[in-house]
Amino acid sequence: MLYLAIGSAALLLFIWATRRKLALKRREWRFLAGALAIACFAAAAYVGMRGGWGKSIVLVVVGLWLAVSTRRTGAVPPPSPSGRISEAEARSILGVGPEAGGAEIKEAYARLMRMAHPDKGGTSGLAAQLNAARDRLLGK
Repeated sequence: MLYLAIGSAALLLFIWATRRKLALKRREWRFLAGALAIACFAAAAYVGMRGGWGKSIVLVVVGLWLAVSTRRTGAVPPPSPSGRISEAEARSILGVGPEAGGAEIKEAYARLMRMAHPDKGGTSGLAAQLNAARDRLLGK
């Protein structure tokens, strides 16, 4: 139990020290949350066998929350029924205004694709939406 407390304190110190910038990207958070969930379940089993049922229940709940958080994905809006998105939808997806030129559209696309690319922890559906929005606004 002491090791779990020391590990939690070290994690909180790490988060506090890097609060200005995003320290854990999505992939790293998922890995860390999975490892912490396993540690919580192991600690719950150990504490439960020693008779600490209240602490064991709390550890199981924390472990379940961490395990569920590893499986969460971002909500992707459903595709339009026509198969082609409207100009307003494309501008909304890329976050550009109606007066945005080609350079601004390309810049917004590049910025969002760096975060949403499947190799960077994003989903292929979100990347496809970004591609469709770029193609719609640039007339490809």
